[in-house]
Amino acid sequence: MPPIITVHQLSKQFAEIHAVSDLSFTVNEGDVYGFLGQNGAGKSTTIRMLLTLIKPSSGQIKIFGKDLSTHRHEILQKIGAVIEKPDLYKYLTAYQNLSIFARISGIKANRTMLMNQLEQVGLAERAHSKVKTFSQGMKQRLGIAVALIHNPDLIILDEPTNGLDPQGIADIRQLILQLSKEKGKTILVSSHLLSEIELIANRIIIIDKGKKIVEGYSAELLDPAKTIVQIETTDNKVAIEQLALSKWKEQIVSSPNGIRLQMNKNAIPDLVKDAVEMNINILAIQPRHSLEDYFLSLTTRPHHVDTTAN
Repeated sequence: MPPIITVHQLSKQFAEIHAVSDLSFTVNEGDVYGFLGQNGAGKSTTIRMLLTLIKPSSGQIKIFGKDLSTHRHEILQKIGAVIEKPDLYKYLTAYQNLSIFARISGIKANRTMLMNQLEQVGLAERAHSKVKTFSQGMKQRLGIAVALIHNPDLIILDEPTNGLDPQGIADIRQLILQLSKEKGKTILVSSHLLSEIELIANRIIIIDKGKKIVEGYSAELLDPAKTIVQIETTDNKVAIEQLALSKWKEQIVSSPNGIRLQMNKNAIPDLVKDAVEMNINILAIQPRHSLEDYFLSLTTRPHHVDTTAN
């Protein structure tokens, strides 16, 4: 089965600014593919090239095995997308918005179909409420409903949780997982909210300054054996001296702030037990092997070599 998206040596330059540089990646069928980077990393520029909103300076994009430059219309018919905040008619109801966008897409949608679509995104009870009364999270869910109205095979979401409160973020997260697991959709979702991508994506790419830093499976990139454990005690100097004389000495990593050990996540209970026996008074202990730590470890160091785990 060929990849759903194949991007090869893609670049985009605006005057003197290299927004995307020699970027290559693949999205496989059924992936929830996390497209990660800090603001300004080149995520939105890449997505706009995938949707033919801007032309690449160089490189090739294939979607569904076909060249985007020569099969644009055919490819875009099978894609649903929400780019940042969805454009909706705020003085119309959710139902009316969905009905209009269905007609624009050439879809003959009856009431049952439209209500089912709103049910899928959790808005059936607000079907006849005007969009101007919606929270940002509700608008985002309606935008996703619009993107799904033609039953696309590929869904592209650019910063779908931007500006949402915690409940709104959780709602979008659950919707993405539902679309993946229950509907079998392939989803590319960009974000700078790294902890959220960690919860939903099976494959990840991290880009920085328009270049790929790493790409691979989440389980491989986030190996639990490499968990960083941050410890705060009543006397860190004495505590680290005691740990250095124990079986944990090989796990200690240098840190200007507190005590840090790299270890298997499953060994944390043994560490706590041994610390108590050494009369180390622990005030706090925090496992830090999250995607955020991994991301920061990459983007805060010089990088010249592309390390790819596929």
